[in-house]
Amino acid sequence: MARLPRLTVPGLPHHIIQRGNNRQPIFVASADYQFFLDLVREHATQFGVAVHAYALMPNHVHLLATPQTHEGLPKMMQAVGRRYVRYFNDRHRRTGTLWEGRYRSTMVQTDRYLMACMVYIDLNPVRAGLVPQAADYPWSSHGHYAGLRSDPLVTPHPLVWALGNTPFAREAAYVALVQQGVTAKQSTDLTQSALLGWALGDDQFVAELQRQTPRRVSRGTAGRPTSKPLLAS
Repeated sequence: MARLPRLTVPGLPHHIIQRGNNRQPIFVASADYQFFLDLVREHATQFGVAVHAYALMPNHVHLLATPQTHEGLPKMMQAVGRRYVRYFNDRHRRTGTLWEGRYRSTMVQTDRYLMACMVYIDLNPVRAGLVPQAADYPWSSHGHYAGLRSDPLVTPHPLVWALGNTPFAREAAYVALVQQGVTAKQSTDLTQSALLGWALGDDQFVAELQRQTPRRVSRGTAGRPTSKPLLAS
């Protein structure tokens, strides 16, 4: 079965996963993690992409980001991917591919899944057994939202601002959400929707997306042609 073209919709949050080839490490030293974050910050600014959350795992990356344009997210990921491969190969004296093909992504319904996606991303290092709690992991956006550090890469989504009237209240509310965690179904849905490219939301959200593009947006929908497609490869 041919892969579906990626669907990029300005103004909607996108959950992105980029894996190392054959699950090989894509970060070896602290400098690698930092260089990748610096690249994301540079090109997110360049291409108008707001990065809300991230977790850099040893062999894959999670991002939650909202692009301003159809082309912003693909261009950001392409620029980051190419420059990071050159850096990584030069630094670690290797050749060849680093990524497992193209990045995977999908849109998530803001009011239904955005906060759950942030919590899911924060808990990746915990689920992988790298740290006992999210606050212990240095290469995710959790520290920013928990008030442990200020991260210049992160642009909080308006839903985060709605968690409380003061920074302390927002931080406490967010930490409580992470401690509560996500359900097994939410975790599966968030993973599979990004890997397979299916939009994650309720029926109305999915139907509205489907009306705007010929590309199928869920496993159970068939696309219809439209004069204003939202496709971006």
